[in-house]
Amino acid sequence: MKEISINKSAKLSENLTSSSVASLSHSSKLNGLRLTPHFTLGELCKTSAKTADGRSATQGDALLAKKIPSHVHIENLKRLCGWLEMLRDEWNRRYGEGDDPIIINSGYRSEEVNKSIGGAKGSNHLTGCAADIRVAGMEQALRYAVILLDISDESKEDFDELLLERSPRGTYWLHFAVRPPSQENRRKIRFIQT
Repeated sequence: MKEISINKSAKLSENLTSSSVASLSHSSKLNGLRLTPHFTLGELCKTSAKTADGRSATQGDALLAKKIPSHVHIENLKRLCGWLEMLRDEWNRRYGEGDDPIIINSGYRSEEVNKSIGGAKGSNHLTGCAADIRVAGMEQALRYAVILLDISDESKEDFDELLLERSPRGTYWLHFAVRPPSQENRRKIRFIQT
């Protein structure tokens, strides 16, 4: 798999292997485009959330996938993935069983997908600045959060949101967001019951 390099003056379809790849939206072809060594554009452009009527709201859904990420969104995703790579490395150093992956439930969302699942209007997911990370439970969510806080403190770089979230069914995930240097990162840390 290859790493993505962006021609900022070109359309995304010109940055991909062909315009037919872009027309496939978030198909398996995007899984081959690396943002960083362990994260692909495809996995950062999916969402496992459900719509209000219970349907799976995937970016590949023809009704929902109106847009693919712009070069700005992709740059934001690459920045976010830099943090996720550090999280992965540190998790495996401290607790991992060798080469544990970081699994993304939701990354970049088009406005259509975000609206269909009831996402916040100003969500960091809309700009490619946020990811919801799957965890096995509260303990793993807390350990991931501590690692991300340590990374922030050691690097002297801030993040925007670090939210430990729990669904009514008892499922946990970690929402993590980091904005571009041109925007203020608020270092917002919360426990949220959805």
